Amino acid sequence: MLTDIDGIEVGNWTDPKAETGCTVVIFPEGTVASGEIRGGAPATRDFALLDPSKLVDRIDSVVLSGGSAFGLAACEGVISYLEERGQGFPTASGNVPIVVGMSLFDLNQGDPLVRPGSQEGRKAAVEASSSQTMVGSVGAGTGATISKWRGRENAKSGGLGAAACQYGDLIVAALFAVNASGDIDDGVINEQIANSSFEFPEISPFENTTIGVVATNARISKTECFLASQSAHDGLARALFPAHTQGDGDAVVVAATGSVEATVGTVRVLTTVAVEKAIRSVSELP
Repeated sequence: MLTDIDGIEVGNWTDPKAETGCTVVIFPEGTVASGEIRGGAPATRDFALLDPSKLVDRIDSVVLSGGSAFGLAACEGVISYLEERGQGFPTASGNVPIVVGMSLFDLNQGDPLVRPGSQEGRKAAVEASSSQTMVGSVGAGTGATISKWRGRENAKSGGLGAAACQYGDLIVAALFAVNASGDIDDGVINEQIANSSFEFPEISPFENTTIGVVATNARISKTECFLASQSAHDGLARALFPAHTQGDGDAVVVAATGSVEATVGTVRVLTTVAVEKAIRSVSELP
C-alpha cells in the first residue's frame, strides 16, 4: 500500500449509487515527483508541472477521479484543504499547494450527472489517513470497468488496485484505478493474435483510461522519477492488453519521499513489478 511509506495519506470519496468517486493521495513535505502520459485521450490537471524541465520540484497531492474531465474539479477542494494546513510551494504571497489531477471516464455507469467536484475532493482529503488503503469499487475505481474493447455488453468490473514491493528498506508501492478499454492480460489474446484467430473490435474513444500513483521512499531526483514513470508504463502494458490506445488516457505519477538511499535502476525494476501487480489485483477482487 502507498501508506506503507511514512508520511503518505490516502482518502476516498465514494458514491456507490451514482457509481463514481475520487481518491486523494497526500504526500509529506519534500516529496518530488514526475510522470508520463501514454494514452491518447487524457484528462489531467497541472500534469505539465511534472516535466523535469519545469521549475516546481515538489508535489503535495495527486487526485484520481471519476467523472471524466468534470471530475478534475475535485482538485479544487484538495487545494483549499491543503492551503488551510499551510502546505504548498512557497511564494511571496503564501504557499501554493501543488495538486495534480487525473480523471477516468465512468459516465456510462450509474448517474452521469453525478461527478466528483470540489466538495467531494475535500471530503476525500479530510478522510485521508496513513491507515491501510481500501481497494475495489471505491474512490476513483467505483465506476471503473475493463474489457470494453470487446463491446460494452462484454465489459467487466474494474476498480482500485494496490500492490507494493520491498527490497531491504526500499519500498515502491502502486495504487491504480483500472478503467481500461482492454483486458487484464492472461496471454490468451496474444496467442490468438499470433495465430490469426482473433477478430479485432472497434475501441470506443474517450470512454476508458487507467490512472495511478507510484510512491517510493527512495531519494531520487525529479528526472529519475520521470524515468521511473516510464517503467510504470512498462508494468501497465504487461498487465493490460491492449494498453495506451487512442481511447485510453493512461497516465502515471511517480513520487519519491526521499528517506532511503537507492539507485534509480532498482527503483525502476520494483516500479514495473508493483504496477503490474496492482493492476492484476483488480481481477482478483470479489
